[in-house]
Amino acid sequence: MKRKVVALLMVLSLVIGAGGMYGWMKWSQNDQSIGNAGTVNELKSTKAPVNQDEEFAKLQKTYQLISSRYYQKVSSDKLLEGAIDGMVKTLKDPYSVYMDEDTASQFTQSLDSSFEGIGTEVSMVDGKVTVIAPFKDSPAERSGVKPNDQIVSVDGKSLEGLDLYKAVLKIRGKKGSTVTLGIKRKGVNDTLKIDVKRDTIPIETVYSNVQKVDGKKIGVLNITSFSEDTGSDFKKKLSDLEGQDIQGLVIDVRGNPGGYLDAVDSMLKEIIPEGKPFVQIQDRKGNKQRFVSELKEKKDYPIVGLVDGGSASASEIMAGALKEAGGYPLVGEKTFGKGTVQQTIDLGDGSNIKLTLAKWLTPDGNWIHKKGIKPNYAVKQPAYFYSSPLSIEKPLAYDMNSEQVKTAQKMLKGLGFDPGRSDGYFDEKTETAVTAFQKANKLTPSGKIDQKTAGEIESKIITQVRNKKNDLQLQTALEIAANKKN
Repeated sequence: MKRKVVALLMVLSLVIGAGGMYGWMKWSQNDQSIGNAGTVNELKSTKAPVNQDEEFAKLQKTYQLISSRYYQKVSSDKLLEGAIDGMVKTLKDPYSVYMDEDTASQFTQSLDSSFEGIGTEVSMVDGKVTVIAPFKDSPAERSGVKPNDQIVSVDGKSLEGLDLYKAVLKIRGKKGSTVTLGIKRKGVNDTLKIDVKRDTIPIETVYSNVQKVDGKKIGVLNITSFSEDTGSDFKKKLSDLEGQDIQGLVIDVRGNPGGYLDAVDSMLKEIIPEGKPFVQIQDRKGNKQRFVSELKEKKDYPIVGLVDGGSASASEIMAGALKEAGGYPLVGEKTFGKGTVQQTIDLGDGSNIKLTLAKWLTPDGNWIHKKGIKPNYAVKQPAYFYSSPLSIEKPLAYDMNSEQVKTAQKMLKGLGFDPGRSDGYFDEKTETAVTAFQKANKLTPSGKIDQKTAGEIESKIITQVRNKKNDLQLQTALEIAANKKN
């Protein structure tokens, strides 16, 4: 019980005097991280000062009044948990969260370990569990979950009223089990139902390959998140690429929700030359810490960054540094827009609080929070890349008008079976396109989209999306890297 009281006093001192906490923060591999939207970061425990004074008197009186006078017996633990949780919620900051002992124990998996779930980064935005980005090749990505999707229900049960972490615990589950997500998506009127088969989410975060463009070898480094080993893996794979005499480099952080600050810090020191800070951290009083590289010269080859709406937090630090400190172009779509710094503090009883303690600024001093970073070259993917999953409750047929028909039309066009329209009305041309697709794929040519036809359409679309030749953003970045003078 005393430990719970101490925890409450610690939170009070944090909320009242968070500015003082930032003075203890130090950029190092041991105790500092940029919080990636929606997950618990494994930070070195920091003891908050306990300072009882008159400001606590009202809270203590309320606690004593309820404990002794309320008409029913109330758990003292629940009262204290509620007080702590309530204070954090008054901040209205989706990245500041209190976790009780039970919840915190389930979120102690660090970014360097695998876990079982659907593989997506989420945050609480306007009271809704919102997808920042699905991880690369995760069950969520393969099932059609997109950045900015709102998860409103799990297995038919609403998430309304649950905090982020309790909602995530409902989404996670054992490998091999299937969860049905109720999804609200911008531009789609109906709630989508997406079945996702849970799996083990792998720990590898850096992938590399070499592409030939106009006779030049262009290295590609795809970074899926910034975990404990990402910095060292990046350095090794960059060295391997340079050993192959690459003449350009593309750094792809699309769909990367962020992670450890020390990872992106060590990576930027490999590619950003000295002179400008690659990131700035600003506390509540406006004091700034500027962090710079000691690299003497730029690389002797062009570098291009790839970003999209799923690039968040540490990915945006990378993007901002490439663009403003390195003078390297960005290709793709505007990033997510998360410009705050969190630290996780152990409250001494198994519970913890993740609190926003500062904001980060780009090399030029821009705060990108809720704004994102615009690429130098705005490139959208083909329309079918953005298609929602086909959810077939009854066959789609002539004279129907729905969001599902609209989705099917976009997919059919992307597969070369042009329905002539994409407004959601199932006309004769759409029927002809469906019949042609069915014949080409040895299906019964009914002209109707049943579950079997829908599944085949989605399978073909996934194949199209995974084909690098159809990735317009990547192809644009490769062309720029091959033809840009350094």
